[in-house]
Amino acid sequence: MRTRIDDAVLVALRAGVPTSLEHHGILIAGERIEAVGPTDAVKQFPADRVIDGSEHLVVPGFINTHHHLYQSLTRGLPAVQSCGLFDWLAHLYERWSSLDYASVKLAAQVCIAELLLSGCTTTSDHFYLFPAGSDVRLEAVLDAADSLGMRIHACRGSMSVGRSRGGLPPDRCVQDEAAILADCQRVLDRFHDATIGAMRRIDLAPCSPFSVSPELLKETAMLARSRGVLLHTHAAETLDEQAYCLERFGVRPIEYLRQHHWLGPDVYLAHCVHVSDGEIDLLARTLTSVAHCPSSNMRLGSGVPPVRRMLERGVNVSIGVDGSSSNDGGDLVGEARQALLLQRVAGGPAAMTPAQAFEIATRGGARALNRQELGDLAVGMAADIAMFRADDIALAGAIAHDPLGALMLCRAPRADRVFVNGRIVVEDGRLAGVDAGRLAAEFNDLVRRRFRA
Repeated sequence: MRTRIDDAVLVALRAGVPTSLEHHGILIAGERIEAVGPTDAVKQFPADRVIDGSEHLVVPGFINTHHHLYQSLTRGLPAVQSCGLFDWLAHLYERWSSLDYASVKLAAQVCIAELLLSGCTTTSDHFYLFPAGSDVRLEAVLDAADSLGMRIHACRGSMSVGRSRGGLPPDRCVQDEAAILADCQRVLDRFHDATIGAMRRIDLAPCSPFSVSPELLKETAMLARSRGVLLHTHAAETLDEQAYCLERFGVRPIEYLRQHHWLGPDVYLAHCVHVSDGEIDLLARTLTSVAHCPSSNMRLGSGVPPVRRMLERGVNVSIGVDGSSSNDGGDLVGEARQALLLQRVAGGPAAMTPAQAFEIATRGGARALNRQELGDLAVGMAADIAMFRADDIALAGAIAHDPLGALMLCRAPRADRVFVNGRIVVEDGRLAGVDAGRLAAEFNDLVRRRFRA
């Protein structure tokens, strides 16, 4: 199947810089981009389906590098609307302890649907909660992604240190470390796909320094490197975490991770809010990536990460929306806008440009997930593409001045059409083959019955 998009405004990398290209087209052949260029040139290629892109802004699919898809079950919960991270977690663990397979799958479907409608085509999901006696398995998240056509890095997370051992989660929410490692092996054997263009990969992701042991950190890193998969965790998110690490381990979070072989080009860390210049240099030197989650950091009052300094010193930064209980939304374009604005609050109007915000939400994410086939509109890249209506009232005026700036600075509309791996998953602003209203109604009924305050 060949699909051609004619006469659109594309945003693609030129000399490494996101650039708006007017009157351009794209040819999609199966799962790949086969041609990109001026419309007259691309029109020479025959296609089975032709899409008029004359009123569209076309961009590579956005990449979300940190999420907890199940947390849509408790987004907006009144009891935690004004909590910091530790109090927020302590309350929510009690509710999350009743998770089961069906609730995790439905919650993940809701979050994935929201991401797709914002033009996000790849997501990482950090799933670490397997309550005692529950039927929860990582397959719940994978099934949800399959049902909507989302490309996913499913992170087999873990918690092994409960309150009785000085951790934050209740004991019924943690697992035996041997069982954790055995299940990591199981999901890697069964589900990880290392091929270029894979729709699903498995990453390994202990939750945090305050919920796993040093031994589990080390053994997880050894397992991941023996299998060639990525490592992911939370790091340096709050001052409470910093105080916990100093008291328990005698070092700050980044140094703690370094001591346990948790820095490198196969590691991406969520947050990194409270990092020193020396720690930033260490992240850059080890090629460790950062998943910046601006809305969550603001929502929980965690702080303002020094993203500008990270970029200046060579750290690869990507974007994460984080869990829906600490963001209350899954709009990837909106998250890139928040990143831009938050850096300007801290560092002035030159702290981040629209092009930088766009780059970290696309190629930054691709680099963090070691997916060089993602994050750009170029020949040979995966056909992960988002199309936005250029004639939408939300972009009026701005689109005539600067299409890229319009998308990053304005309140971007929902994506009009989204391709993942060459397949249309959003069309005319609606999920393809999925009744979003019915999905929302079913989910609201579940939340009212089992998770409501």
